[in-house]
Amino acid sequence: MATTPRPLRSFRPLRLRLTPPGNGPQHIDGAWWPRSDDLTAELPRLIRALPHSWAQIAHVTVNAATWSAFPGRILIANHVIQLHRAAGPHAPNTVCLIAPGRGRWDLLAVPPHTAKAEAMRLMATAESSVGPSRPDLFPRHPLPA
Repeated sequence: MATTPRPLRSFRPLRLRLTPPGNGPQHIDGAWWPRSDDLTAELPRLIRALPHSWAQIAHVTVNAATWSAFPGRILIANHVIQLHRAAGPHAPNTVCLIAPGRGRWDLLAVPPHTAKAEAMRLMATAESSVGPSRPDLFPRHPLPA
């Protein structure tokens, strides 16, 4: 009996949109729609997909209630990243990425089980809240149609 191999999850496109660079300071730097609530599986893919112009991320702050597992740190590409819980149960759905002395980036984290239409609306709103849409920002990681 032959079975069809399941596609590897790593080949699924990362659902990430970033605001265009050079538009000055903004409150949200983009949006990320992870595929699951497993932070240890989702965060490495996000970190690896960030622009090379961003400094190496050392700290990540998330709303721990959103994620099924919450280790204190995680090893990504031979680099330890410290994970921090956002304060309070009403913390916004954001992921704060920090490179000490180099920069901070805040991404809207769309909950993984959000309906596609709503997630697409949130992603577009976060991306366009500062400037026009730039589909060329991440041509390797487009949102699914």
